[in-house]
Amino acid sequence: MKILITGSKGFVGSNLVADLKANQIGEIFEYDRETPFENLENWAKEADFVFHLAGVNRPENEEEFMTGNFGLTSDLLGLLKKHNNKAPIVISSSIQAALDNPYGKSKKAGEDLMFQYSKETGTKVYVYRFANLFGKWSRPNYNTVVATFCHRVSRNEEIQVNDPEAPIELTYIDDVIAELKLALKDEAHFDGVFNVVPVTYKTTVGQIAYLIKSFKSSRENLYVPNQEDGLSKKLYATYLSFLPENEFSYKLDMKSDDRGSFTEFLKSPERGQVSINVAHPGITKGQHWHHSKNEKFLVVQGTGMIRFRKYGEDKVIEYPVTGEVLEVVDIPTGYTHSIVNTGDVDMVTVMWANEVFESENPDTYYEEV
Repeated sequence: MKILITGSKGFVGSNLVADLKANQIGEIFEYDRETPFENLENWAKEADFVFHLAGVNRPENEEEFMTGNFGLTSDLLGLLKKHNNKAPIVISSSIQAALDNPYGKSKKAGEDLMFQYSKETGTKVYVYRFANLFGKWSRPNYNTVVATFCHRVSRNEEIQVNDPEAPIELTYIDDVIAELKLALKDEAHFDGVFNVVPVTYKTTVGQIAYLIKSFKSSRENLYVPNQEDGLSKKLYATYLSFLPENEFSYKLDMKSDDRGSFTEFLKSPERGQVSINVAHPGITKGQHWHHSKNEKFLVVQGTGMIRFRKYGEDKVIEYPVTGEVLEVVDIPTGYTHSIVNTGDVDMVTVMWANEVFESENPDTYYEEV
């Protein structure tokens, strides 16, 4: 299949091109502002499917709305007519098309032109009125408020929220791409008038700002952002895509002494915390037990021995561990336990506890195994 994509370097276009290429779907004709117009004519003759994603969001003057959103659509349809090419066409419109503003009017004009073209030629058309799109490769101060917030917060810049309760409907770019690929197979979702992306999120501008600020804070307090709902998960992925290239990493607070070190890595109110424990050769750590707190130990470097003794009893249980064979050892409640480095190099243990450590309620009681 030969697939023509206009606006191939835009937000939606670049994501679609990357996905189709990664999945080896079709031969892609990429048209953008820098592409010679004669290429568009040649491709309009050959294409088996057309994604018309080119458009103007924020021009220098209002006249460019109609030129970019209606004019190019008219030119494209004219070329397809010229070559009697009835390839199916997807056009990206906007929920703004229902509003009385220059951008909305230009999008509505493009929609009407597409519907008329379908009636005249019998060509299958898919008209999508996208809500506010967000995701990787979006442009701040252009595509969406999400991109602007992510860009500014990740760079320690202030963001302005005039009305925190202002409603906003969002659609994630990966959900858009999944839907556009369904259109390729003529399996697109349809509401009776327009084609639709079935997954959207309704929230407020204030909530978006709060979540994005919390993503930045997570590097400092180590709490993994709650991603139980789809919106938070997708917003977090978007935020990470806006990190400055020299700030992908961040340092942790390593607490060191003559025995080794202990470093908290990740925390979650619902799922506890992960830490990294380093023990020098011959060093024993632990020697305590818990009422309710439970843990998992995973030695990833070196060799050692984890010992257990049930509280009030004498029997000692031993589990040899080594980074050569990754094996998780559960630390049950009511057993005092220790871990000793029996090798000649530092032993590194990944430790998970089912709850975040609280100094006022540690549930940790010293007792040697």
